[in-house]
Amino acid sequence: MTAFRFRRAAVAVAAVAVLPLALTACGGDDSSKSAADKGASAPAEEKSTPAMDDAAPGGDGPFGPACASVPKDGAGSFDGMAQDPVATAASNNPALSTLVAAVKKAGLVDTLNNAQNITVFAPTNDAFAKIPKADLDKVLADKEMLTNILTYHVVGQKLTPQQLENGSYETLQKSTLSTKGSGEDYTVNDNSRVVCGNVPTANATVHIVDTVLMPKS
Repeated sequence: MTAFRFRRAAVAVAAVAVLPLALTACGGDDSSKSAADKGASAPAEEKSTPAMDDAAPGGDGPFGPACASVPKDGAGSFDGMAQDPVATAASNNPALSTLVAAVKKAGLVDTLNNAQNITVFAPTNDAFAKIPKADLDKVLADKEMLTNILTYHVVGQKLTPQQLENGSYETLQKSTLSTKGSGEDYTVNDNSRVVCGNVPTANATVHIVDTVLMPKS
């Protein structure tokens, strides 16, 4: 009887010892793959840079100091803007009222709202305020010049933060703009800083900038 109990105890101990090894073996492929995947994606995660298609709702989300001034709820909030096409979404953001007025004056509301998968570099009201009033009034009064400037702020694809690190992109105006930076610090054409990036709308990604971009040609 004692020998029988001893054998049962030995079997139980052996089973306990083998069980973790069996579990490890069963999960080995998945855990190794997961570890490899995590290792491969670690640099991107450290920089908070989403995958190519993650600029839409569900990506890493907006970033930058000016994001704090975006309304927390309502149509002008990030959730609200994500529901509307870009020109409509911008019209609900108080910091973009000058841009919206310019877009309406140029007759570009439908063009922007009907476009698909675009990026808009959206100058804030303060960005427009950097332009001397006489010069700004002149631009606003010249529809062709205004259209030329505004379409220069639009790229025909959604640009994620990762793509802003070192890029050159053709605009709707047909000349190019350049981007560079890392983490949450990006500039466009070296002199316009992204102050609230990766903002999703229904048809576009918006990177809000602190300086109006001027076409190179």
